[in-house]
Amino acid sequence: MDSFVRDNLPPLSAQPEYVFDLPELGYPDHLNASELLDRAIAAGRGDHPAVVWEGGSWTYRELDIRVDHIARALVEDMGLEPGNRVLLHGPNRPQTIAAWFAIARAGGVIVATMPLLRAAELAVIIGKARITHALADAALRPTVEEARCAAPELETISYWGAGGTLDEAMALEERGFDRPQTRADDPVLIAFTSGTTGRPKGCVHFHRDVFAMADTFSRHVLKPGPEDVFAGTPPYAFTFGLGGLVIFPVAAGATIACLERPGFDALCEAVERHRVTTLFTAPTGYRALLKTCAPDQLRSLRKCVSAGETLPAATSEAWFAATGIRIIDGIGSTEMIHIFISASGDDIRPGATGRPVPGYRAEVQDERGRALSPGSTGRLAVKGPTGCRYLADPRQADYVRNGWNLTGDIYRIDEDGYFWFVARGDDMIISSGYNIGAPEVEAALLKHPAVAECAVVGWPDPERGQIVKAFVVLNEPTAASEETAEALKAFVKATIAPYKYPRAIEFRAELPKTQTGKLQRFRLKQEASA
Repeated sequence: MDSFVRDNLPPLSAQPEYVFDLPELGYPDHLNASELLDRAIAAGRGDHPAVVWEGGSWTYRELDIRVDHIARALVEDMGLEPGNRVLLHGPNRPQTIAAWFAIARAGGVIVATMPLLRAAELAVIIGKARITHALADAALRPTVEEARCAAPELETISYWGAGGTLDEAMALEERGFDRPQTRADDPVLIAFTSGTTGRPKGCVHFHRDVFAMADTFSRHVLKPGPEDVFAGTPPYAFTFGLGGLVIFPVAAGATIACLERPGFDALCEAVERHRVTTLFTAPTGYRALLKTCAPDQLRSLRKCVSAGETLPAATSEAWFAATGIRIIDGIGSTEMIHIFISASGDDIRPGATGRPVPGYRAEVQDERGRALSPGSTGRLAVKGPTGCRYLADPRQADYVRNGWNLTGDIYRIDEDGYFWFVARGDDMIISSGYNIGAPEVEAALLKHPAVAECAVVGWPDPERGQIVKAFVVLNEPTAASEETAEALKAFVKATIAPYKYPRAIEFRAELPKTQTGKLQRFRLKQEASA
């Protein structure tokens, strides 16, 4: 009924070629992402724990009832029509999972956002996606309300927690919901990624794409079963976290363990308490767990998945030595919805990302789009059942060329078909699995009255892969000090999401520039490489 998202998709000629060459990828014309719950219940998992946390648990049937109730609230109380965009703003909690499936069931388009985002960042996303409705955790109410003041498109908000209007809707009682019929290629998700410029790009995914990420990487590489328990650190707002901590366990009829609090000590405790078998985190997380967890706390683990940044061979070997488990590495992207190159078990080669996941094709290309032979280095190109569809964004032409998705990564392929990461092809900083656009951090720093000029680059770091480092020219050079550096860090934390702040600041008298005055960021990157 609301065709805004479909109207703002790139034309078919600008979209990638889609490949559905596995039997399980032959989806019916009508499909809804919430049918993953129906399938789990139909398979006899209705009384099996779907979500567990320190304070309790929900079975699949209990989760499904709550999904129905929230969907009813969306339609009957909030006036949602199919195709309306719904902001989902909450931490990795059971209520967030129920709300995600409810929006899909009601025919809405989910726009999930990280709890760390500030009001100004939320307002940009609300405006770009023309978001009219929101479901949010009551603890985040001040930020959401502030964002609404700056984004008049957002008209209706319901909260859970602290006596919010959704608390009653989640009460356990039998009430059905008259579901609208959705097509497999109806939009269900807009996942935002900052991109290299810091300007957010909305990646549109269909109901079939949600199934496809489970029917490719999860089914063929991860291979979970109903007895598995999933946990990890990536937010549900990241498609890495959505897949690994929501969609994959539900598709397998398994159990999701929600962390009671942030931090790796809490993750160690949750793994031990819930007997977690399947773990998702970034390489930084595995290094932290090696320092934090006692060996006995990790003994229930069977499968460990890493993505978000390159997995160093040293981290892979250290984890194997401590646990006897080979980390399943993988590369995915928000544009592709999840992992498309990976390996598991005996197929893992530490240091290599892996080979194309069944259902996907990948090659290394030169600048003209020609496939390169093994041993050559070039641009990674991918195609499969999912692909890039930016919402009203001219950068579609940069990501999709000649039917291929170009991820912006530089890779080489060996004689055995294994893909080896070489470098990023843009200015994105990947720190502890988070994508951070350098220009966005620069813009935040330049708002401080003490800053005359600045440049931000990714700086090598043994723990995080990269950290955000800022080179700053002050209006008053004599003010350069550790105190000033800490003040600038705090300022950035208060201006944009805290994880984006520069962990290192170096004061300079001037920055490298061309004769025409343009910043030569590549010269700072050369210093980082050295």
